[in-house]
Amino acid sequence: MLKKIDKNAERQRRHARVRRIVSGTPDCPRLNVFRSNKQIYAQVIDDTTGRTLCASSSLVLKLENGGNIEAARKVGEDIANRCKEINIESVRFDRGGYVYHGRVQALADAAREAGLKF
Repeated sequence: MLKKIDKNAERQRRHARVRRIVSGTPDCPRLNVFRSNKQIYAQVIDDTTGRTLCASSSLVLKLENGGNIEAARKVGEDIANRCKEINIESVRFDRGGYVYHGRVQALADAAREAGLKF
């Protein structure tokens, strides 16, 4: 009998494996990425207190098509600018169990170009 593949469950297992290593502190918070088919979300989290320091998404930016690489770039630039406003210069990148490719990579590259260090 074949086992049914649940892609999201596999992603959550990979994310849990990464989260054992990557955690955010007040000095260097965690930049978490979540992508759905239609949108992309990013948030900067301080794991010691469990607080989200700032967040951005293709929904907040009201982008027409939030599920493409161009939207991911805009979200990456926006999250970097929001981090600058609250004096965050460096973060630890948490890809959320996704492959570092496509939209996730575009968001990370845009955040780096906008001045965020990771």
